Amino acid sequence: MTGSQLPGQAAPVSNINERDGTHHASTTPSEEAERLALQRQKSIEQAIDEGHDADIPSDIGYVLDEQGEKRRKEAIRRNSLARARSHASQARSSHHHDRDHDHDHDVEKEAAADKSGSTSGATTSGGEEENDANVIWWSENDPENPYNWPRWIKILNVGLISAQTFIAPLASSIFAPGVPSVMKEFRNSSPELASFVVSVYILGFAAGPLVIAPLSEIYGRLIVYHGCNVCFIAFLVACAVAPSFNSLIAFRFLSGIFGSCAVTNGGGTISDMITQEKRATAMSLMTMGVLLGPIIAPIIGGVISDSDLGWRWVFWVLTILAGVVALCMLVFGRESYAPILLQRRVERLRKETGNEMLRSKLDIGLSPSDYFKRSIVRPLKMLVFSPICIIFAIYIAIVYGYMYLMFTTISKVFTDPETYNFGTKIVGLVFVGMGVGSLIGLVFFSVASNRIMKAKAGPDGKGTCTPEDRLQVLPIGAIFLPAGFFIYGWTAQYHVHWIVPIMSHALIGFGNIVIFMAISMALIDTFTIYAASALAANTVARSVFGAVLPIFGLRMYDTLGLGWGNSLLAFIAVALIPVPFLLIRYGELLRTRYEIKNL
Repeated sequence: MTGSQLPGQAAPVSNINERDGTHHASTTPSEEAERLALQRQKSIEQAIDEGHDADIPSDIGYVLDEQGEKRRKEAIRRNSLARARSHASQARSSHHHDRDHDHDHDVEKEAAADKSGSTSGATTSGGEEENDANVIWWSENDPENPYNWPRWIKILNVGLISAQTFIAPLASSIFAPGVPSVMKEFRNSSPELASFVVSVYILGFAAGPLVIAPLSEIYGRLIVYHGCNVCFIAFLVACAVAPSFNSLIAFRFLSGIFGSCAVTNGGGTISDMITQEKRATAMSLMTMGVLLGPIIAPIIGGVISDSDLGWRWVFWVLTILAGVVALCMLVFGRESYAPILLQRRVERLRKETGNEMLRSKLDIGLSPSDYFKRSIVRPLKMLVFSPICIIFAIYIAIVYGYMYLMFTTISKVFTDPETYNFGTKIVGLVFVGMGVGSLIGLVFFSVASNRIMKAKAGPDGKGTCTPEDRLQVLPIGAIFLPAGFFIYGWTAQYHVHWIVPIMSHALIGFGNIVIFMAISMALIDTFTIYAASALAANTVARSVFGAVLPIFGLRMYDTLGLGWGNSLLAFIAVALIPVPFLLIRYGELLRTRYEIKNL
């Protein structure tokens, strides 16, 4: 299966306009096939942006694999029969005159439903014929359709989401410069716990999305945002007033769980409102916050921790920022999830018309347990049974663990009187080196990867591209990463001018982001409609490593010194250098021979 091939069989879709549900004129089989392929590809791209799988409903409906389509049809059939039996039971209990009256009224019900956006003679998004007026869909230029909202509403909501996706990662490392003060106040000298109190937040980022994503599918985006915002703020306050070191660790973990909401569902909210061709800028703003948050955070945290306010005010500042954004979200935030909006319309019309047979076009009858199984079981299944997913997960988990090891140890290294003796107020600036390297790496990967894919596609765009093509730049990142650690370790060991180790951080940041992006894009191309589950499996693995590996960082430096301690990390990274070359050569064999069925 190449990067352009898709697993499963595309369900037939009627020729419905993507915006208003109306039929086009008859098309030839080749035109219909091309339209279906384009629609399916758009669903995949939107699903990747949303951070969900492509069988999550969107404004154009569902695109399921063969088994998913069968389950969908069976669920619709059961629900329709249940509503029909309920309707028949009510009719039998009425008088003959009332039944006649109801029959006359049914005509009005159908007309009302049709005016409110029903699609007569249309099909469900999976392709099932619906030759009646009971299927509710958007009308042309429907003001309730998020794609038709005024621009200022879209900009405001995108801004709120981007603010949230900046604050949540900000909380991951803003606390790092204040750790020495925390350890002193709670009279704890364990270097492992000094690192863990920072990195435990990332464990929350691993656990949160597995629950938050299905909740947004069941109840909608907005209510989940509000609930998580309240809990996030509550646990930030709890961190600020933590009475003990153990309670601080627990509150950090819980704040990480609820803080992951915007990162998990932010892309989905943007995709709900903005069409694919105009979505890049909004997605870039959100991604930039996720990337820059952990880099900028230590700078802010260092200034606060070194002031008379103390380390607890780090959390009070976060609480204020999160509270302002949450309040704005409460006032200006709008539900954007199409299935929820259409279901509300269905419920309103059922009350107004009495027609219990009305249903949303995006209702495929999945129960809450189905949503949770799909969001939780599938990523774990990939992580256990897919060799290519396992290799990617282990590789990127080590790299991600290195990054958070840096976050948790840089402050200690540069504030140590025996090395650079930086003050707490300015030590956060040391993280700028890694931030600059990450940005350069992001630009490099984007340019290089696009050139490689265009070359593989050929001048006519008909060439074959494979997921392994995304890995062509992976060896570069794999080489830069250990080089950065070697330079960092020995320049810090011998107290070379501070600018040199900071420049080595740029090499580490560059290698880190190139590896991260190459593997992420290869996973997307490999698993296509299940890309989000593959990325979720990868996220769980890397978040666990990101939380656990830093625990041993300070102890390692105390035992081996900065030179040999960082050299140990570099030697492990050197041992991994052959992996990219092996993946480029044998990745397709692993991918095709051990393909997981029945996801």
